[in-house]
Amino acid sequence: MTSVFSQHGDFDLSVEGNILIAHLYGSWNIEAALSFEKEFMVIATPLIDKPWGHLVYFEEWDLGVPEITPIVERLVGWCITHNLKRAAQIYSASVVKKHYIDIMIVEEHGEFQRQAFIEEGLAIFWLNAEGFDLIT
Repeated sequence: MTSVFSQHGDFDLSVEGNILIAHLYGSWNIEAALSFEKEFMVIATPLIDKPWGHLVYFEEWDLGVPEITPIVERLVGWCITHNLKRAAQIYSASVVKKHYIDIMIVEEHGEFQRQAFIEEGLAIFWLNAEGFDLIT
């Protein structure tokens, strides 16, 4: 008998300027990670011909099952291959969350750099200084 699981955890994705914005919510299972990967690639496709940035709100994300790690790693690889240059992550100081994110997402690879911030304004300032602007 095959079991089918419902998605646990959620996300919102949007593009402003040359930045893909992601808000992550809840505790993720494999289905949430696969859904995120699929939708992310579709939304990112118009950006990939030029360098682009990523702004991620992790504050309301409650981690996920260990099985999401290879899915996230695969998506990170796709992003870096497709011109993602900077990723700014926003979340309150949390050793557990930082450790979990560090396992899944490289800090630097080639021209790609990732930084974590506890304040939205600092994250946006860093992205702007690196050449990635929100257009609202």
